Amino acid sequence: MKSIIRTTLIAALFMLGGTGLANAQVKFGTVDMNRVFSEYYKTKDAQTKYADAEAAANKDLNDRVDVLKKSMQDISQINTDLEKPELTKEAKDAKLKDRENKVASARSLDREITEYRSAKQKTLQDQFLRMRKDIVDDIMKTVNDLVKAKAYDIVFDKSGLSAGAVPVVLYSRDDLDFSQDVITALNKNAPAAATKK
Repeated sequence: MKSIIRTTLIAALFMLGGTGLANAQVKFGTVDMNRVFSEYYKTKDAQTKYADAEAAANKDLNDRVDVLKKSMQDISQINTDLEKPELTKEAKDAKLKDRENKVASARSLDREITEYRSAKQKTLQDQFLRMRKDIVDDIMKTVNDLVKAKAYDIVFDKSGLSAGAVPVVLYSRDDLDFSQDVITALNKNAPAAATKK
């Protein structure tokens, strides 16, 4: 699929070069999408929100793991107590019953921790993808508005890589890059605190 797109793009460029240039000048532009993404104030806000959510999830998970560790220590202590020869039959039976309850509780907590970890990872991943999509949508709208306003015919992402991990744009003049215009447009309504970060 990528090779078909690449072949179509090359064919279009040859057609433009062969016939279009005689009649009209083709206007090319480039944007460094990685730079735009990282310098957009909403990206920084999203990263902060994601880091806070991840820290809260990790704290909650660590609290549960601490409870499980304490439970395992209690079970270990009961096992040590059961080896004492002076233990009466009644006391031994009570400790066995206590150990059985604690083991069942620990197993249940272990399952709960595993499910919680998996659910939290999915929630965080979904949150990240939603935030990323909203940011990319904002960026693409701004890029498209500028493309129309500046009458570009073709715009390349100069940070993009081909399927072979080679830059798609091997060279472009600096004056073709309008990344700063995109960043300025995106950040024009940034809260004052965001611009100081």
